[in-house]
Amino acid sequence: MALLQEKKQEIFSQYQMHPTDTGSSDVQVAMLTERINQLSGHLKTHPKDFSSRRSLLKMIGQRKRLLAYIRGGSRDRYKEIIQRLGIRG
Repeated sequence: MALLQEKKQEIFSQYQMHPTDTGSSDVQVAMLTERINQLSGHLKTHPKDFSSRRSLLKMIGQRKRLLAYIRGGSRDRYKEIIQRLGIRG
């Protein structure tokens, strides 16, 4: 369940720091969030898909580590990205 190229380009354009940025922490967190949202929807339909559940948990852990890295660098950037993605209440 990979992301479509159009969706990736949209995420890149929204979260990149400069025109050729495709791998910064902000972009990675946005990509992971999109994949997590897709996989969550899949698991609601298929609750016994344990390999997808494991992948989901790995992605959540990776996103958590990336957010901790961003938070260590700049609190303002961290607050902005979690607000834009709507991942913490």
